[in-house]
Formats: sequence, structure tokens, C-alpha cells
Amino acid sequence: MNLNIKELIQQMTLEEKAGLCSGNDSWTTKAVERLGIPSMRLSDGPHGLRRPASKPEGGYGSAVPATCFPTACALASSWDPELVKTVASAIADEAKGEGVGILLGPGVCMKRSPLCGRNFEYFSEDPYLAGVLGTSYVEGVQERGIGVSLKHFAVNNQETRRFTTSANVDERTLREIYLAAFEMIVKQAKPATIMESYNRINGENACQSDWLLNDILREEWGFDGFVMSDWNAVLDRVPSLKAGLDLEMPTSWGYRDAQICEAVRSGELEESVLDRACERILNIVFRYAVQTVEKADLDAHHALAGRAEAECMVLLKNDRSVLPLDTDKPLAVIGEFCEKPRFQGGGSSHINCYAVGSVLEALRAKNGEKTVYAKGYSLDGTENADALIREAVAAARSAGRAVIFAGLPDSAESEGWDRRHMRMPENQNRLIAAVTAAVPDVAVVLLAGAPVEMPWLSSVPALLHAYLGGENVAYAAAEVLFGDVNPSGHLAETMPLRLQDTPSYLNFPGDRDECCYGERIYIGYRWYEKTERAVAFPFGHGLSYTNFSISDARINGNAVTFRVKNIGDRAGKAVCQLYVGQDSPICDRPVKELKGFAKVALEPWEEKTVLLTLDDRSFAFYDTVCHAWRATSGTYTISIGFSSADIRAVLKTDILEKNPPKAPITQNSLIGDLVTDPAYHYAAEDVLRRIFSPDLAYEIEQFGFTMNVPRFKRWRGSALRQFIEYRRGELTEDDLAAILADAEKKRTE
Repeated sequence: MNLNIKELIQQMTLEEKAGLCSGNDSWTTKAVERLGIPSMRLSDGPHGLRRPASKPEGGYGSAVPATCFPTACALASSWDPELVKTVASAIADEAKGEGVGILLGPGVCMKRSPLCGRNFEYFSEDPYLAGVLGTSYVEGVQERGIGVSLKHFAVNNQETRRFTTSANVDERTLREIYLAAFEMIVKQAKPATIMESYNRINGENACQSDWLLNDILREEWGFDGFVMSDWNAVLDRVPSLKAGLDLEMPTSWGYRDAQICEAVRSGELEESVLDRACERILNIVFRYAVQTVEKADLDAHHALAGRAEAECMVLLKNDRSVLPLDTDKPLAVIGEFCEKPRFQGGGSSHINCYAVGSVLEALRAKNGEKTVYAKGYSLDGTENADALIREAVAAARSAGRAVIFAGLPDSAESEGWDRRHMRMPENQNRLIAAVTAAVPDVAVVLLAGAPVEMPWLSSVPALLHAYLGGENVAYAAAEVLFGDVNPSGHLAETMPLRLQDTPSYLNFPGDRDECCYGERIYIGYRWYEKTERAVAFPFGHGLSYTNFSISDARINGNAVTFRVKNIGDRAGKAVCQLYVGQDSPICDRPVKELKGFAKVALEPWEEKTVLLTLDDRSFAFYDTVCHAWRATSGTYTISIGFSSADIRAVLKTDILEKNPPKAPITQNSLIGDLVTDPAYHYAAEDVLRRIFSPDLAYEIEQFGFTMNVPRFKRWRGSALRQFIEYRRGELTEDDLAAILADAEKKRTE
């Protein structure tokens, strides 16, 4: 196939090759009919299909009916890779039925701030969790014969000034936080395409970054698909083509094609670069361009959306076992969301839903006519708030218990803008406070794509987070509230108490077109644990209608085993989480980081053994001196539990660094680093023997090449260049240069 494609490219005219590198319209690639090259259709995702119903003239058009599955913020709360894969496969089947070859998703950008308007489309604040779930998503889609476009590459963590802002972030933070999920997915799932982001990274447009698209993505990670632009993201077509951006979307109406042709004719652009882009595009087009096949079963997918959301809901609080609800008793159901449930965000992922369930009807199907409804609040704020609250309080008192559906309105969360605060609408906060003051048994169901401040939290006994759970959230809510499904969702992000506590509070969304990632690697739970800040609910938190225990934790090499047991009288699913932290790191590191998890189904009093396997990367940080991942020697703590704060077992293991990289020794290298860090040991002892006076050899023989050597202790913070002065003429600049040259020769040998 590769040989045939190369031959095909040789038969294409320059204009045809240039044209292949931009869209035919908003949603298709160009065909070359005389050579049998088909057009390929792309469509928005990632939690459902948004395919225009008719061919638009460069616009978006109305979308065909499709299933709106739980959004990524909800789906991630399942902590269930197999569920994610099942949902992704269903979306792929709908795409195939509409002749779509590439689904634009999943989005695996980090939830740096809870204010990001597009957080509902992203999985987590943790790159490992996002990477595992994103891998399952890509596999689920591509195993059905549809390609994905993994997005947005990279550091696209805000909507404010997203077309122009520069995400200014250090290399270690990039590697450990913002590139790590992409790296895992590229290496393990091999996505068909990558969509680059709008923003700049350290001043350079992502679409023109040779370092990002070629050095890292292709050379280091081995990506072999094509890179496309986000819609209208390309700044300068020829430099972006050189940097590895293959396909510009949408159509450029021919003027970008002309720029490419002129650049080739003038010698500015080598035609081989254009040929290479065409080859990448054609490899994917011939693999994934599909004709319309049998339509997917949308009724079955609607049911799947409900079952999936039931696995995603997070029981955050359940004092006095208010949930699950008994049936056939009076129940007040409160909130306009019961009439108009909110289950998806705005923007390019907005689905024209096949069907939308009614919350009130779903609850009445469980509880009968003893279920009474009160509006409680107006979503548009036009009705008398006090009157609605009084009506809701009266309904709650008459029933003796209440469920309030509350959260964020559509206007709060969307592609295109960020939230300015974490507050819920004040009429909803007042409602919840009034109802909880009137009756003791109140459950609040949150419908929101990101964390909110909850001033009423201490007075609400039960809190169930539905996130944005897709078109059948009504069914899921009824199943969980009445106990037909035992909740098993766990938070994929930290719930802070207030906006001021969040790690990026002073830096989000930046100053005009500059956004400083000053919190570095400390986003999410990494920040809250390092600074010992209280939170509303920690990362990984989730309750059940039963209880679980962990015992007999052991580690053998990189294999960790433990027993998890259901110690209650209901079947349930435990989300077991494994975190790794280094006890005495050579650099600043988080207290612990998620490196493994398993969701385990257990009958009452059933016990199972869980095996989680770690690898070198599980213990590693990214060393910006060596430009390499390092699992340095030392003692590591393995923490196992049900959230980042609920740790039930702790293990210790010693790691010996294998083949440490060779860090360059320079005139600014510190004595302490040369002695303590194995990355310098290829030449450190020789360098220091030559830098210090000859009698250093005696001290090394006596104490070993360690910090026990007295003069190493004394000069540990001194740089090598300082010894030109300290040696008072016995060491010259030329001497030091020669010593460093010999060390560099050893490093590169």
C-alpha cells in the first residue's frame, strides 16, 4: 500500500497535491477522481456524532439526530476503561452509518482550572487517568473501522483568547502534565490523526512547532498518522507544512493551495515535504474513508447512554443513609432541570439528540403518583424567585423529603468562553438552603460539567453528582436514587472549596495573550496535597451504598497485589487506586501520583485479589537537565485506597536507577549535584579530582565518593567555575575548559 500511494502521488499534479492538504469544505477532504482518491468525511465528537444533515456552504449546518452519551467529565468518573470503550464503539457505529471516516475526539487536555469552559469535554486533572481512558476511547472507535482525531495538541486548557494566547510552561511541566496523556495514547492506541491546538506554546504557534509535531510527536513517540489543524487555526500555511501540519481545516477556498504551489515553484518549500504530507493523508484516507452503511440502532444506544451514566454518577455525600430512596412514599422533586435536564455543554460537541428522557417521568415511574413536583427556580431568572422557593418548601414539607436537581445553566459552560467564577446561580443556592432548613432528608443532584462552590454543603445530607450525563440522564438518576444501581463513580478531579484555593487562581486565564503556568506540575490533587489545603471532596472520591476494605497488600518487583472485599449487604463496585511517591527525591516532586487503578465488581461479602503492574515510568520524573525520564534510586511509597485522601494500605519499595542518562557537566555544575546525582557519575569523580587539590584522593579513599568527604560538604553549593578563584592561580580558565571538554567527550562516547 505504501508503494502504491507513493506511485499515486507521483501521478498527481502540484495543484492536486497542494489541494489535498486543505479541506474541500467544512467537513470533507478533497477527492481526486481521475486517480481514484476518495473524499473523506470528518465529524465533531467526542460524546456523540454531530454530522451536518446537508452539505453546508462552508458552514456547520444542522446536525442529524444522534445519541448524546455522557460527556467526558461524566465518563471519566466511571474509572472504567471497558465502559469508555463500549461507548466509543457505539459512537463509531453511528459515524459509520453516516459515512463519517474521522471522529473529532477524544479531548485529553488537562483540567488546569475549574473555570475552563470546555472542561466537560476533557477527562481529568490527572494525565495518567486521562491517558488510560483516552486509550480505551481511541481503541473503541478505531476497532470499528473509524479513525479518531486526538485533540487538542497541546496545552489547550482555556477558552479565553484561545486563538492568540501563549501558554508559557516549563519543559518538565509540559512532559509530566500536559503531554503525558497524548504520549500514552499515541504509543498504545495509534490514533489515526492528531488535531493541533489554536494557542501558542512558549510564544510559538502550535501549528508551526517543528519541535512539537516532528521532534516529539513523530520522532520520539512514533506517530504515523496525519496532523490536522483545528478549524481556522493555521497562521501561515507554508511554515506550518514544514513543521509537520499536514491537513488544514476547513477549506481555504483555494488561496492556501496557491500559497503552497508558489512556495514549491519558488524553491521556498521542497516538494518532498508536500509529498510527505500527501502520503500521510492518503494513508488515512484509504484506510478510513467509508461509504454509508446500515444505520446504527439509536434506541439501543439511548439505553446504553442511560446505563453508562448510571455507572458514572458520583455519590459525594450520604449522611444518615438518606439514599437510596424508599419507593411508594411521598417525594418532592424540585428544580426546573426536572423539566429541562441539562446533560451536555455548548459548542462544537453539541448533539442534536435522538431522544431526551424526562427526569420527572423517570422518578414517577419508580415512585408513582406520590411524587410531587415544584419548579423551585427559573433557569432564565425571569420568574419570582421568592414565590418559587416558597412553593418548593411547601412541597418538601408536605412530602417530608425532597430531591433537588440543581447545577449550572447552559450559558455557564461552552466552547468559546470560560467561567468567571465557580458560583451556582444564587436562586438555586437560596432554594437549597431553604429546603434543607425545612426538611431533614434532602438529596441534591448536581448537573454541571465542572466543580462549583457549594455554600449549602454542610446542611445537605446527600449529594449525587451527575455531571453532564448525556441524553438519558433521567433514567440513570432514577436508577441510582432508588437503589436499582449502586453508585460507583469516583471523581476524576478535585472539588475545591472555593476558587481562591485552586492552583492556577493567580495565573488563569493570564494577562492578555500571555498565560504563565506558574503552578508548574502542581495541578489538581498534586497542589492540594503539597500545600495541605482543605478541599470539598478529594480526587478519586466516591461513595457507595455498601462499603469496601483493602487488605493483604504486597509488592513483588513491579507487581502490586491486594485483596478488596465488599463488607456490606449490597452488590457494588469498588474503584481501587494506587499512588506512587518518592520519599527523598533529588528534585521537587508531588507527594504522590496516580499510577494504577481497577474497578472491581463484588457481591455482598465477596473478596477478590487485584493485581496492578507498575513500570519504570510509574516512578519517573522528567529531568530537564538530561532531557529524559528518570526513575532515580531511592525508597518509594505505594499508597492504595479509594481516593487520594482515603488510603487503606501503604507499601515501601526500593528502586535502583537503571542506566541513568548522562547529564552535561558545565562550569555552572554544582559540587553537590556531581557527587549525589548518578547522572554525572560517568565523569564526576575525575572532574572533581582535577578541580580540587591533589590530596582530595586521600579523602575519597577514606570516605568514598560521597557527601561524607569534608570538602564536598563544605563546597556542595559551589559551581565549578568558582574554583578558578578558590585555587588562586593553580586552576586557570583553560584548565577548566580542558577538564570539561574531556567530560563532554565521555558523555557523548
